[in-house]
Amino acid sequence: MIKGKKDCNLFSVNYICQQNTVIISIKKYITMATVNAYLTFNGNCEEAFGFYQSVFGGEFPHVARFKDIPPMEGHVIPAEQGERIMHISLPISKETILMGSDSNPAFGEVVFGQHMSLSVNTDTKEEADKIFNGLAAGGKVTMPVADTFWGAYFGMLCDQFGIVWMVNYDYKK
Repeated sequence: MIKGKKDCNLFSVNYICQQNTVIISIKKYITMATVNAYLTFNGNCEEAFGFYQSVFGGEFPHVARFKDIPPMEGHVIPAEQGERIMHISLPISKETILMGSDSNPAFGEVVFGQHMSLSVNTDTKEEADKIFNGLAAGGKVTMPVADTFWGAYFGMLCDQFGIVWMVNYDYKK
């Protein structure tokens, strides 16, 4: 009997050769990066994240303001900009963190567009309704949440801060 193992970055191969028979087992080691949304606002990031917290729940593990930046030669933060959010994060699930900041006026104002959406996949239809209705408060529904031809419960909206959201619940098959 011959036994062996070969490892590389993407997989591991174990083999056993015995009486003209080869048994091979391959184990994949694929790690995926986590993708999170990062939203930039024109001075109302704290207000927006307070709203998102009211919809999703959770706590902010860290909130940093521009006034917290250590002094740097040639870079002065005007006092009126010091309270702007430099970084904030809101864990939404085990896999997802919504992150954001206010723009730095030295780099110009943020221009909002319809080029980005955030997609939320829920575990139940009731959760989809709760999140959709919460995000729609003060915003504009572009596709009411409803059953779709592809077998999901889905809707789209633009929230009161100009962020486009898609809310989806996949029916169990």
